[in-house]
This record gives sequence, structure tokens and C-alpha cells, in this order.
Amino acid sequence: MNPAQKPNRACELVLIGGTGWEQWAALERAAPVEVDTPFDEAPVVLECGRYRRRRIGFLSRHGCDHAVAPHRVNYRANVWAAAQLEPSMVLAINAVGSLNPAMPPAALVLPDQIIDYTWGREHSFVGDLEVPMHVDLTQPFDPGVRERLVAGDRNGALAAGRAVYGVTQGPRLETRAEITRLRKDGCDLVGMTAMPEAALARELGLAYASICVVANWAAGIGDEEPITMDEVTANVEAARAPLLGLLDNVLASLTD
Repeated sequence: MNPAQKPNRACELVLIGGTGWEQWAALERAAPVEVDTPFDEAPVVLECGRYRRRRIGFLSRHGCDHAVAPHRVNYRANVWAAAQLEPSMVLAINAVGSLNPAMPPAALVLPDQIIDYTWGREHSFVGDLEVPMHVDLTQPFDPGVRERLVAGDRNGALAAGRAVYGVTQGPRLETRAEITRLRKDGCDLVGMTAMPEAALARELGLAYASICVVANWAAGIGDEEPITMDEVTANVEAARAPLLGLLDNVLASLTD
């Protein structure tokens, strides 16, 4: 691998990969780019390369070896680093559990709302950067990016274009009683990484949206078998080709 470089060109898209997307082999001529941030002594390392003739930045949320737990991800450093590449949009891939029978394992879902159950995370740039103190998060995912994704779903990859994503603290999975509570609150999906990522992106004015990969039924949903990492890995892998097809269509819609 070549020594990491400093960013010198804008990217049209930054993709933030979650579980099962620690690396992106489809990225051509990829080279590591180090971005120093005010929020960590170590730089954030992104891979920058070409995909479908577009310049793309790829950031592994949990690290290339999946060693960083959801509650320990430095979301501020990651989002700030992504912003330095000046992307026209940021797409996050989030592995989630499903509480909704219409959103089975291996399905792709485009959430439009969030309920945040996390605690103790550095959740804002306010006080450290010149950003608005009170950003509007009525629509936590950028409507324009969501419209592109819906329009790009020409192959029917999305099981649903609307869903409520409940963000829990992790890294443990939820109890059956907690999932019952989330269902009563109106959640369709449960995961651990959409917040504070979405709010931080909004503070920096990034056009950010999430594509959720359903990795498993949540506790007490479906067949109620114990959740295993083999199951999670298999479902994330099954969704890879449909997700790439959706991404291809979105990139094809961008104007040069």
C-alpha cells in the first residue's frame, strides 16, 4: 500500500461503510488519504479512488478490521474528515435489526426518521466549531439524497423507502423487552450507528442519507433463534449486489 496522502481533490460521494463494509474492493485505483482532524490525535484514513468513473471517498466506520465498537466510534472525527473531501453527498451503510415483518433479513431499507436512545457520545460540534447551535433535524436524512436513491431504485432493491431507525447504545444487542419498547415507540429498525452521525453531518451542511442493510430480526422478532455473527455476515453479503446496483444507478444520475 502506498503511503497515505493528504486530500487534494474533491469527491463526488463519500461512502461510510458499516458492518460487512469494512473494505470496498470495487473501488478502483484506491489510495489511502490521511485527514488530520481537531478531534483525534491520529488522522482519519479514507480510501479515495474511482467507481463508475466517479471520484469516491470510502470511510470504514469501525476500521478495516472492525475493531471499533459503535459506542467508541469517533463520529466527530469521521464526519469532519468526510467533509474535507467536499462531497456532493454522503451515503452511510448501516447494518440493522428489523422489527417490521415487511423488512426481512437481507433487505435494503431507506430510513427517513430516527429515534435516538444513545447516551454519553460526543454528539455535536457546537462549542468546538463555528456551526449553528440549533440545527433543524425534522428530516434527519437529506431529502434530496433520499429522492435520488428512490429514483435510482429501478431494480426494486429497496424493501421500503420509509422507516424509523431506533439508535441504541450498544455494543450489546437489545433484550426482548427493549425491542418491545422500541416497537411501541414506532421503530421499524434498530441499529447503533446512525446517531450522532446524522446530526453531525447536518451541523456541517453535508447532504447525508442512510441505506440500511437488515442483518437480522431483532430480539423476539421472527423465529426468535439466537442472533449469530454468521447470520449477520450472510445477510449483509446477500444485500451487497442489490446495494451496488442501487449505487450504480444513483451515480449514473449525477451530471458531469
